[in-house]
This record gives sequence, structure tokens and C-alpha cells, in this order.
Amino acid sequence: MIETVPVHLGDRSYTVEIGSGLLGAAGAHIAPLLARPKVWIVTEETVAALHLATLREGLAAADLVSEALVLPPGESTKSWPHLQRIADWLLTERVERNDIVIAFGGGVIGDLVGFAAAIHRRGIRFVQIPTSLLAQVDSSVGGKTGINAPQGKNLIGAFHQPALVLADIDVLGTLQPRDFLAGYGEVSKYGLLGDATFFEWLEENGPAMAAGDSALRQEAVRRSVQMKADIVARDETEQGDRALLNLGHTFCHALEAATGYSDRLLHGEGVAIGCALAFELSARLGLCAQEAPSRVRAHLAAMGMKKDLHDIPGELPSAEALVTLMGQDKKVVAGQLRFILARAIGDAFVTGDVPPEAVTTLLQDALARR
Repeated sequence: MIETVPVHLGDRSYTVEIGSGLLGAAGAHIAPLLARPKVWIVTEETVAALHLATLREGLAAADLVSEALVLPPGESTKSWPHLQRIADWLLTERVERNDIVIAFGGGVIGDLVGFAAAIHRRGIRFVQIPTSLLAQVDSSVGGKTGINAPQGKNLIGAFHQPALVLADIDVLGTLQPRDFLAGYGEVSKYGLLGDATFFEWLEENGPAMAAGDSALRQEAVRRSVQMKADIVARDETEQGDRALLNLGHTFCHALEAATGYSDRLLHGEGVAIGCALAFELSARLGLCAQEAPSRVRAHLAAMGMKKDLHDIPGELPSAEALVTLMGQDKKVVAGQLRFILARAIGDAFVTGDVPPEAVTTLLQDALARR
């Protein structure tokens, strides 16, 4: 069964379609959006080898012609050179203002292609077809697009909403276990930031979901997307509530920079560790019960996930250096770093009132546990 989650943004509204078999039916979903029967797909090598033929057959079933650009996989692709490569390709292909480009891949491809669509001819439409759990529940919804810079992650970009999102649950079955669990870091974040009942559901059903239960996977994606859609509808450009979606990300982005945006630490793994650290910091500041961070780490451990700095292979910088890396975070306002902390599981809030020494001490203690 295909489930639909609407994202209400006035004349930029769209739907997220969630279910099995959506690659094969992609043409039927996309054709009504087109001015002419042709689309352009940007994907990456791993996804192309597994799923590109199925997508192209699904488009051809609706008499749609498709052209494809295949990029290298990995976080390093989310960069100026590959943005220029897409831009040059779209111009060479004479993609017009009324055409649609498809972002077919995980979060890297979605962010990169969305940004290319935002700047091509001052903005064309694009469709997100996310192929990772992380992309299905987070990066494909909400219109954040962009690339990384040497100074930090996602610092160059634009808000550009997709015209449609197709989240095919079947493709999750081809993910490596580590990649699935990295995406699960973002799923658990939704329960931690605003839905204690959902977190309890994950505690009960998470292991079966990781083992491959498609119905549970679809329900987890639907609930995550619904929560994000509701928040984005209230705060499209992150002036208030939307910042809650960055729970764990202040720590995560510093750790990603410290590990060179490499496979030492996947984004969702950094989010999971960051959520655990955010709850520990909240407990140390007397904002939530001491049991909360223990419960967060217990669930991550039960899922076989990274949960602390000692789970990251290789050397890490000092606590002071990590705090410096946090200073490039997009949530810095007037030089002051903002954190998403919690009063309880399911009750997060944004604050700039965090003593710097408390963050440094937390990280020193976490590094000492390595």
C-alpha cells in the first residue's frame, strides 16, 4: 500500500509517496508534472548499479525518455567540482525551466542535485527519489540543499523544495547493515526530539525493523516524514521550530569535520552519537533526568549502533579543538553557539544558554572513555 504524506507550503506544496514498488511506477507519478515527456536523472555509481535500470524501465512504462549522469559515491561528491559538473551537464542537455531533474540516491545526491536545480536557470523543479533510510526520513524532505566546504558541512546551499518525493521501501533491502543503521540514527532522533511514544515504539520494534520487516520500515518512514513535514510547514527556513531537527547535529558536524567527512563516521552515526551527547549534556545541566541519556545509549546499543566517541575508529582532536569546529555550525547566532537540548525524551528545545566549559568538560570526559 502506498501512503501519502503532504508537505503544506502554499504554492510550493508537494507530497511524499511511501511504499513498495515506487521505482517501477515512477513514470506514472512523475508524468503529470512534466511539460514534455523527458527527464534527467543524476545518481551515483553504487545506486546506478543496483537500481538505475529499474527506474528507467518505470519511466519508460509511462513513455518518458530519460538521460542519466552517474557520479562517484561518497560525501566528497557533495562539492564544488561535482556541482559544476551537474551544472555543465544540465546546460549541455538544454534542460529548460519547465523540465524536471531527478535526484536518485542518498542524502549526498539529494542535497547536491537539489542545489544544482535551485541555481540552474535560476531554479528548475526536481524530484527526490531517496535510496537510503537516512534520505527517506530526513534529507529528501524539507527543501534543504547544498554542498560542503573546507570550513564545514552544508555551508553553501539554498532552500529549494522538491516537486515530489518517492520513497520506495524496497530499495532499503539492498542497503548494507551499517548504512541502514546510520539512517536509523535519524529515525530515532524524531522520537527523541518530539515524540516519546514513537521512541517507545522504536525500542520495541527497532530490532525487527533492522532485520528486514518491510511493514515496520514503512511505518517508521511514514511517522518520521510526517513529523518532519509538520515542522517544515510551520518553519520552512529554520527561523524557529525547524532547528529542533538538528538534535545531535552540532556535535555530529564537528565529529564529521574531525574525521575528514570519511567513512570513519557516517552522518547518521554522528547524529546518534550527537544525540547521546546532547542528552548527557542536558542531564549534566540539570535539564533532564539522569536516566534519559542512559536510556538513549541503551537503545542505540541494542540496535548495534555507535553511541559514544570511543566507537569512532582512529584518533580524534582534543575537546577544545572539537569545540572550535562547532563554531562553524550554521546554528551560530552573533558568534554564540546554539544547542538542541532536552527536558526529557520527546521534549527537546533550542538554547544558546550553554556554558562553554560544560561542553568542553563533556567532550573531555567522552574522550577519556576512549
